[in-house]
Amino acid sequence: MAHAETRNEKLDLRLTPSAKRTLQIAALAAHRSVSEFVLESALARAEETLPDRQRFGLSAAQWEAFQAALSAPPPRPSRRLTKLLKEKSVFERGGVE
Repeated sequence: MAHAETRNEKLDLRLTPSAKRTLQIAALAAHRSVSEFVLESALARAEETLPDRQRFGLSAAQWEAFQAALSAPPPRPSRRLTKLLKEKSVFERGGVE
């Protein structure tokens, strides 16, 4: 939370004993109470989820620039990038060399 607010809302959850145990262990590892751990984790996930779903406004000039960027031809691929994408990844090679 960006600014100080009074915590006066409550959220009840039903969960399995193993899920509760996992949250308790994770909270202990993070040096947080279970409530703090769950709240912080849920808010972090919400912040990851929401940015592309929130409304934002552009001026007419910004909208035109955005449309121009979308309509522009893609850049030519660089030789180095093409080579890199053709190489097997460290996972495909079976480990770090």
